This record gives sequence, C-alpha cells and structure tokens, in this order.
Amino acid sequence: MSAVDEQLPEGRYGRSADERADRKLRIAGAVLGTLFLAMLGWFGWHYVVDNKISAEMIKFDVVSDTEVQVHLEVRKDEGVEGVCTLRSRSEDGAEVARKDVVVDEPDGRVDRVYSLRTTARATSAELLGCTPR
Repeated sequence: MSAVDEQLPEGRYGRSADERADRKLRIAGAVLGTLFLAMLGWFGWHYVVDNKISAEMIKFDVVSDTEVQVHLEVRKDEGVEGVCTLRSRSEDGAEVARKDVVVDEPDGRVDRVYSLRTTARATSAELLGCTPR
C-alpha cells in the first residue's frame, strides 16, 4: 500500500491559515504603529504649545570661592512669570549652591545675570529647568 497525500491542491481553496495569520499580524502592526505615531505627535505638540517658558544658560563665571554668576537667556510668553532653578557644583561633584530665580519681567525675552552664593569653590553651574507660575 502506498501513502496517500492529503494536502489540498495549491491555490485552489483560498488562503492557508498561515497567510491569514500573517495578514492579521500586518494589520495589527500597522494599527499599533499608527497609534504610536499619533501619541508621539500629541506629546510633541503638547510640549511645544504648553511650554510657556524656556531658558538657556549662556555662560557662567566663578567670581570667588563663594560666588558664581550665571548668565541666562529666558524666552517666554509676554506677561508670563516663571521660576528657573540654578545649581552649582564643586570639583568633586557635590552641590555647593542651588537657587530658584524668579523671572517676572513682562518682556518675552529676558537676558540677565544671576548671582549664586556657594558653600565652597564651584567649578560648574547648570540650569535645571524653568516652570511658569
């Protein structure tokens, strides 16, 4: 006796189960990819539109063992008040100063130098961030 081949003829009876599964996976991947891109766009838009104040540290200058001056350029919507947090560190990385500076000028662009009193000689200064208030 010979073994009987029980496979259906190729292409005669529609797609196989593997082809249907592949098609479903492609559709699910496309839907999830589209949702991910939409979510990424929404978060990006939300960040740009709702960010009413931002700043950039132009430079800093270690004036003495107990003082650092930080030059900030703040961009904000006119009339918005904000608070920017500045920090200074010593050579070993320890925080030697932290200060919240209020930006309450009505202009949309504020260019100003702020002074930080330090507990030891500083080697760096950084802008941690700004928030509207």
